[in-house]
Formats: sequence, C-alpha cells, structure tokens
Amino acid sequence: MAMRFRPFTFRLSHALIATALIAGPATAKKKVPVAGPPIVMSDTFRASVQAAQAALRARDAATAQARISALMPVSDFEAYVAAGLRFELASQKLDPQAQRVALTDMFKTGSVPKTDAPKLRFAAAYLSYKVGNYDDALAQLDYAKTLGYDGVDALMLRSDIALRRNKPKDARAFVQQAIAAQKAAGKDVPVAWLDKAISMAYPAKDWAELGQLYRERLNRVENREEWRTALVNYQTAAELEPQLQLDLYRLQAANGAMASERDYQAYAQAAEKAGYYAEAKTIIESGRAAGKLTATDAATGQILKSVTPKATKEIAALPVLAKKAAASASGKDALAVADDYFSLAQYPQAVEQYRAAIAKGGVDADRANARLGVALARSGDLAAARTALAQVTGKWAAVAGFWSVWVEHKDQKAA
Repeated sequence: MAMRFRPFTFRLSHALIATALIAGPATAKKKVPVAGPPIVMSDTFRASVQAAQAALRARDAATAQARISALMPVSDFEAYVAAGLRFELASQKLDPQAQRVALTDMFKTGSVPKTDAPKLRFAAAYLSYKVGNYDDALAQLDYAKTLGYDGVDALMLRSDIALRRNKPKDARAFVQQAIAAQKAAGKDVPVAWLDKAISMAYPAKDWAELGQLYRERLNRVENREEWRTALVNYQTAAELEPQLQLDLYRLQAANGAMASERDYQAYAQAAEKAGYYAEAKTIIESGRAAGKLTATDAATGQILKSVTPKATKEIAALPVLAKKAAASASGKDALAVADDYFSLAQYPQAVEQYRAAIAKGGVDADRANARLGVALARSGDLAAARTALAQVTGKWAAVAGFWSVWVEHKDQKAA
C-alpha cells in the first residue's frame, strides 16, 4: 500500500515572488531587502510572470504553457521563478516527471529560500519515487534529512521505496518507526498506516503485533463489520489453540458480528469439541433465528442432534460438580466448573468459581484471569474486568487484549 501524498504546488515561496511582483518600476530592478535570497526581476519579466500566473489561476493550461515557455530569465532569481511556474503548471497537469525536472531547475539556482529547501527536497524525493528513480529518491530523502526534514512522512516514503525494491523487512521497520514517532508526538496513527502495518505483520508471522494492530484499529474504527474482520482474520492467521479460538468466537457473538453461515458453524463446532454442548446448541438456535442457518443445513443439523441430549446432562451435572470443586484442594475442578458456567452465560457463578480456582492454584492463571475478566465484564463489573484482564500474559494475552477493547467500548457507551 503506497503512501498517500498531497501533491506540492509552488506556493511555498509565493510570498517571496509576490514581493517582487508588487514592487513598483523604480524598485523592481533593484535588490529588494527581504529575508532570504536577493530579488532581482525586470519590469518586462515581472509582467510576463503576472500573465502566466493569471493563466494558472484560471487553470488555462495551454495559455499558461505558452506564457511560461516564453519567459527569458536573465538573473538567478528570474530562473528560480520560471522553474517555479513550470512546477506549478506540471502540478496542475499531474505530471510528476515534469514536476521533478522543474525542481531540478529550481535547485540549480541560488534563490531557493532556506525555509523551503527541506520541503522541496522531500518533494523531489517523492517525485523521483513516483517516476521510478528510487536511488535519487533516497538521495533526496537523505539530503532533506541533513536540512532538518525527517518527519514520519519521510519514513513512510522510505517504506514504500523498500517495498518497491522487494525489501519487506526494511519496509516494515520504517512503518514501525513512523507509527512509534506518531505516538510519541501524541498524534493519532492514521488508519491507513495501521492497515499497512497489518499487511506486513502477516508474512512476518508476528502474531503478537498483528493482534495489537487490530486492537488499535478497533479503537479507531469500531462497528460489527470491523470486529468480524479483525477477529476472523486474526484467528485464521495466528492458528490459535481451540480454547483461545473459542473465546474469540464468543467475542464475535458478543459484538453482534456473526455474519454468515460459516461463522455460526465454526463457533458451534468449536463449542462442541470443547465439551460445551449447551453453548453449541444455543449458537445453532440463534443462527437459525437470525436467518443465517437453515434447518436443512447438514453440518449444524448433525451437531444439534448430537449436543441436545448432552446439553441436558451437562446442565444437570453442574450442582454436583460445583460441590466437588468446593471440597477439592486444587483449583482444577473449580476452573472446569467455572468454564461450564461461563459457557452457559451464567457469569456471576462463573466469577465465583474462577476466583476460587485462582485462589487454590494449580491452574493456568492466564486462562483463569482472562475468562474471569470476561465474566466480570458480562456481569457488568467493568472496573474489576479491566483489572483481571490486565494480569493476563502469554498465549492468552491477545484474547484478553481483544476483550479489553470490548470492555473499553462498553464503558464509553455507558458513559
């Protein structure tokens, strides 16, 4: 994805040119005392410039071309002005090759104001990139840097050049630097930059960064479609363990982002394989109610037939399992019961059992805290949910991170 660039027009030095154009006949041939290079322009040349500018303002390219071609500069400043007008005409024509040539002519003069030079060198870099001269583009970027121009747009341009040269690792590093610089400056990272970074994280198989980038994107653009895209793409790429994947399906459903037959089928299959039969039954029934699944769908029909009797037994067995967990010295039984309550959307009961499991120990604390945080959030205790989710590390960190975004959005909506 190439960087979006706002084409330069020759307005960076218009104040300087305007000074010469406004100057009367008595002063036009003299050096006008202004900050910057000396302004020396004859009356005849000044009149020709005014005529060319009038044509440019009217966007009359043919007349402007004729006026500019007829200019006969005799001083350094006049050569600079003529080149600037050629640059502006090329900008109107969207001709990067002609823009680049005009910039070269401007650089040949000694009249480029020091304040404009860094931006013009960056413009030269971009235009060289546009016409495929990557060596010159990098040289101009280096030159601009020596003049003090080294902003995030320069990093993004370096990234685009690296991509064109088939150097994806270098390109990704420049994007990462640009994003870090943008954040350090206290500015929002453009969504297009996040999309570019996401596209680079895939081939690098950097799942931690991929998840973080998707979460940042959801904090910028949040709706059902964005949630589905982020969660489905992340799951597919990261090849998550079944329990992790299941919790992202749950998050997708919590956002109302179940959009297709495939979504419901995948969720139901994941719940069935994990042994949460009532949850599998519920998701199939909700898919049918939403019109995404039909009663004749073979895959989910077979699952529903299988899980329905098991769901009844699963629910009936919970009180006995809970009693056993309370008597156990290990937290493993409490964790299993908590997961069952969680799958049934009985979140207050799940919270109690997850806390017992963590207190007794002998369990995966990251998994327990991740699901404790979700259960707290689904119970309405967003503050406690944040605390629990913030403690999650390791392979469960991405799941906790996505649910943390959901918690923040819930909090914002409630406020």
